[in-house]
Amino acid sequence: MGANIWYFGEGMLGPLFAVFAEKVGGDILDITWAWATYLAITGICYIIVGKLINGKPYKDKVMVAGYALNALFTFFYLFVSNSWQLFLVQAGLGMAEAVGTPAWDALYAKNVADEHDAYAWGLSSGQSQIVTGAAILVGGLIAHYGSFNILFITMGTIQGIAAIVQAQILFKK
Repeated sequence: MGANIWYFGEGMLGPLFAVFAEKVGGDILDITWAWATYLAITGICYIIVGKLINGKPYKDKVMVAGYALNALFTFFYLFVSNSWQLFLVQAGLGMAEAVGTPAWDALYAKNVADEHDAYAWGLSSGQSQIVTGAAILVGGLIAHYGSFNILFITMGTIQGIAAIVQAQILFKK
């Protein structure tokens, strides 16, 4: 449930990222560099975080921290006024995702029954795609009829809610 809420908050920007980047003075190369920065930082940090939490009992805490950091960095979009600031926010979002995702994946995998493993992962991936698709539509409506600031506040709030929902795992011991 919390992951789907997160995907909704995260997915609201979708292809609007290019429009926002252009709005703060970015061009095609800036958009390319910002997105590449996000992906490279995320990938490197996935590996590092995965190694650091492998076999550790506090994956749930790491996951919740990742969700909370993601919400925080989403709010930082409100302060972006140039390409360099956008690169920094993208790098922060990459690190935040890399803190939460390996832990979420490990916890999910631990709770998947062997006889339904492919179906469970199909549900997980399929739901995230469906939710993100709906989020892109809603995000487009918010940006069109409102503003990017309203969009970022909405995204950050939804991601904060996702962090709170995920934090409930900490109390279900």
